[in-house]
Amino acid sequence: MSESADRPPPPPLSEILRELADRDAETVSVGEIMECFGGRAMGALLLVFGLACSLPLPPGGTTIFGAPLVLLAPQLMVGARAPWLPAGVRAQTLAVADLRKGLPRLLRWLERAEAISKPRLAFLFGPVGDRAIGLVCTILALVLILPIPLGNMLPAAAVSVLGLALAQRDGILALLGYALAAGSAGVLVLAASLIGRMAQHVISVFLAA
Repeated sequence: MSESADRPPPPPLSEILRELADRDAETVSVGEIMECFGGRAMGALLLVFGLACSLPLPPGGTTIFGAPLVLLAPQLMVGARAPWLPAGVRAQTLAVADLRKGLPRLLRWLERAEAISKPRLAFLFGPVGDRAIGLVCTILALVLILPIPLGNMLPAAAVSVLGLALAQRDGILALLGYALAAGSAGVLVLAASLIGRMAQHVISVFLAA
C-alpha cells in the first residue's frame, strides 16, 4: 500500500475555519491562515476572501477584502502552485472575535456545499483549467475592488464557488462558478447601460432647461 493511501484525507475547509474561530488567541494572522490550509491554500484563500466580499459590507469594504484577491488570482492564472503574499499582508491580523461573529452563517453554507462536493470532471482542472479559473477570478477581483453599490454579491459568490471548486477539484462546482461569473458580467453590463441612459437623460434635461 502506498504512503498516499495510508495518509488520512485532509480536514474539510469548514472544519479548519471553525478551529480558527475557536482559538484562544485574540488574533490570527493571514500567514497563519495560509499555513492552516496547506496545499489547498490557493483555492481556500479565494474562497475565504470571496465569502468576505459577499457579506453586506459598508462602502469600501469589498475594496479591502478584494485587494488580496487581486494579488492571489493572477498567481493562479500564471500557474503558481502555492500562493504568495507580501510579508506585510501575511502579518496582517484579524480579531478572532470578529471571526466568531461573521463565520456561523457562512459555515452553514460551506458545510452544505462540502457535503455534496467530491472530485469530478477532472478535465476542468490542471494546467489549463486552473489558469482559466485564475483568469476569471482576476477579472472578478478587479470588479470587487470597485465601489459599486450592491455590485459585489454575484462576483463574490462566483469567486467563492470557484475557490471551493479548486480546493475540492469539483468540476460541477467549477461550472456553477463559471455560470455565476457569466451572470455577474450580464448584470454589470445591464447596470452600466442603465447608468449611461440615466446620465444621458440628466444631461439632456439640463441642456434643455
